[in-house]
Amino acid sequence: MEKGCGFVKPKYMIGFFSALILISLFLSAGYRISYDRVLESRPASEERAADTRSIETDPSAEEDGAAGDAGYYLCELHGFVAVYLEDRKTLYELTDIPAGSLPEEVRQQVAAGKHVRTEEELYGFLENYSS
Repeated sequence: MEKGCGFVKPKYMIGFFSALILISLFLSAGYRISYDRVLESRPASEERAADTRSIETDPSAEEDGAAGDAGYYLCELHGFVAVYLEDRKTLYELTDIPAGSLPEEVRQQVAAGKHVRTEEELYGFLENYSS
């Protein structure tokens, strides 16, 4: 019987297993690095989700008559014109009007928080600048 005829020489086996271990280490390190990056970006995506949830109108504000004659503010939110109630915190409506499509003077007013006194004036503005 010949020695080593059907088997790989031991020195090649050591090299093979060493390479296998190194490849496993590189793969697990790469996985760990990508996993850490996902975890780092996760809080930012949760903030975006919180911003999306704040888009909903507060029903108690409408019941109290806050949307009545108090007025509205037009502001920019995520690149679009948003309508806030008088307190400038409660979102009344998020429009589909891109802020970039407004004339420069109006865009500056909206960026600063343009005040609109009545609902008729508000919807007149929205009709003028919607597509």
